Amino acid sequence: MTKQELHSQFGPKLVTTLPGPKARAAVEADSRLISPSYTRSYPLVAKSGRGIRVTDSDGNEFLDFAAGIAVNSTGHCHPEVVAAIQKQAAELIHISGTDFYDENLTNLAAKLTAVAPMPGPHKFFYGNSGAEAVECALKLARYHTKRQQVIAFYGAFHGRTMGALSLTASKPQQKRRFAPLVPGVTHIPYPYVYRNGPADPTAQEQWALNCARYIEDKLFKTTLAPEEVAAIFVEPIQGEGGYVPAPANFLHELRAICDRHGILLVADEVQSGAGRTGKWWAIEESGVEPDIVCIAKGIASGMPLGICMSKAEIMDWLPGSHASTFGGNPVSIAAALATIEILNREGIANAAKVGAQMLARLEGWKETHPLVGDIRGRGLMIGIELVKDKATREPVTALRNRIEELAFERGLLILGCGETSIRLCPPLILKEEEATVALDILEEALAEVEKQHAHMGELTAAGA
Repeated sequence: MTKQELHSQFGPKLVTTLPGPKARAAVEADSRLISPSYTRSYPLVAKSGRGIRVTDSDGNEFLDFAAGIAVNSTGHCHPEVVAAIQKQAAELIHISGTDFYDENLTNLAAKLTAVAPMPGPHKFFYGNSGAEAVECALKLARYHTKRQQVIAFYGAFHGRTMGALSLTASKPQQKRRFAPLVPGVTHIPYPYVYRNGPADPTAQEQWALNCARYIEDKLFKTTLAPEEVAAIFVEPIQGEGGYVPAPANFLHELRAICDRHGILLVADEVQSGAGRTGKWWAIEESGVEPDIVCIAKGIASGMPLGICMSKAEIMDWLPGSHASTFGGNPVSIAAALATIEILNREGIANAAKVGAQMLARLEGWKETHPLVGDIRGRGLMIGIELVKDKATREPVTALRNRIEELAFERGLLILGCGETSIRLCPPLILKEEEATVALDILEEALAEVEKQHAHMGELTAAGA
């Protein structure tokens, strides 16, 4: 199949200039009526979706490599998920697991126990979002350990509710004018090797290890009593921080520190879990076993569901300690049960296969594209870090944003992450042909930005 035939069959279908007239009207109405706190990168006005494709209100069809921020793990409106939702909605929409029993709560728990990254038995709390899963983990850690302090990392994003926000350390705007936040949180550096670590690969492993050892070598000797620390919260792959995987030795040292001091290790798998990395959980790559796992996004294919999973002996709080009216909604649980079946059958293996093919192609961009400084990720959780100069690694946030816009204009939906990176997080059902077309479009947008700025002298010789 020629490139033209490939793009014709698997590419986007644009029928108007972007945004089209209906989309422009919707954006204008949004500006009058909707909270300005939302962040929109470009004027997509979604109307329908199927698989990895989203159609806007003017009939333009896009390839979706954002997936609702890594949420639509089985694609848009997967027939099996839709059927499960419709069946459940016709039987029982709401009962509240806080006050009554629902067999599907335990059915889903049993499915998750079977794929948990730590040995059982386990217990589960159901909420509505990733932030709620994190809030639950924070409260549970303090309750179980009877300790008040927690440790999190710079670059982390754990949510925007007050407890989760207190753990978040991604952008100042997320915290601006909301203080005082929940006290007792200490942030330390995350092993972002490309951005902050040594250039010498032989020194990088020791540097990553030192990021974890900072806890005992510095914090516990100066400002933080270890017997007062309830938990360490870590993203095995930082999401909003730039799609930055944590080195295995760093995670192993965190586990060892927790074991030495009776501290709980909490893995925030809200974005990296549910098969996105080619394994059920990103932390599995390291072999490290957490005590608590925070789950959301892709676990229910777009239905609102947040889950806190812990070792059973940790979830020892008394009735009334924590609850949620809508958490574990029957329709969301039905969607999650269908999602797990699809992921186990095909989605996770496909994420590993197609993701590896994409990473292999993207690695070459570091040699052929002056703006591309680093390629990283696992499965279909891929980060592309852009730099002005490969020697100084100076960020190019404005150029990254421009590439997002140009991709949108060509029918490809992507999102930024971190200061200067692009994230690729398509549905896990992505076909090889669709991946090829999407990378063709992205490379075209990237090349256009590089060409525009090369003649202006804004890309240095070191970056060429």
